[in-house]
Amino acid sequence: MFERVKEDIASVFHRDPAARNAFEVLTNYPGVHAVLLHRLSHKLWVKGFKWLARFISNFGRWMTGIEIHPAAKIGRRFFIDHGMGVVVGETAEIGDDVTLYQGVTLGGTTWNKGKRHPTLGNGVVVGAGAKILGPFTVGDNAKVGSNAVVTKEVPDGATVVGIPGRIIKHAEMSEEDAKRQAMANKMGFDAYGVADMPDPVAKAMTGILDHMLAVDDKIVVMCKALKELGVDYCDNNLPTLKEEDFECVSEHPVEAHESEVKASCKEQATHEEKIKEMNES
Repeated sequence: MFERVKEDIASVFHRDPAARNAFEVLTNYPGVHAVLLHRLSHKLWVKGFKWLARFISNFGRWMTGIEIHPAAKIGRRFFIDHGMGVVVGETAEIGDDVTLYQGVTLGGTTWNKGKRHPTLGNGVVVGAGAKILGPFTVGDNAKVGSNAVVTKEVPDGATVVGIPGRIIKHAEMSEEDAKRQAMANKMGFDAYGVADMPDPVAKAMTGILDHMLAVDDKIVVMCKALKELGVDYCDNNLPTLKEEDFECVSEHPVEAHESEVKASCKEQATHEEKIKEMNES
């Protein structure tokens, strides 16, 4: 028993940089209190002392703001950070090294008896306010974003965001995606750092990139037509895009990535050279 308590305390140090010493964790962390009280109530539940188990569970809820049904099965090194408002249902099963943040619900979607609550694999992290509802499995090392509502099975290592929960997968980029990424690189930000997220701003930026690609294609055709008519206007080089002008929307400062800046400038020069060659042809 004491070995498990040591494990629970050590898990806090691994996942909370604010933890200073074991005495502070043991006396001031409601997530730890809730887990310790659950281990006691679960043993009583298994032995048949169900009323006493529920009483201890309810006492733990009153003390910590965390409600864990005594029948729920919880693995080793389970950590609830902050914890207020966390609810773990009767038939929920939680693996080892799982982390829950405040406001998480492991709930059910039916009043029928039997398995009604989710099963979390090892190493799962569930963000603040997320709701996982139903008798399905969230795979090992999966991550559930804050305020997501998950109602379907999640594979190992996946990340789920949004309402309803959507699994994010980084598939191989198509030719169109590669062009869009090249345009984004010129502007100094990573479009695919946000394009797969259900974010209206990211969706708008993706639309702008597609529009700019279409404009580029039209300019090439127009310049070729003007060249055939004897107009040399397109011989003028396009204004240079300066990386520092886009530093505010870049994930990394320009000074720390001089090689990336040079590569972007080289790519732009190559693009302009191609347009010039087409005009001359």
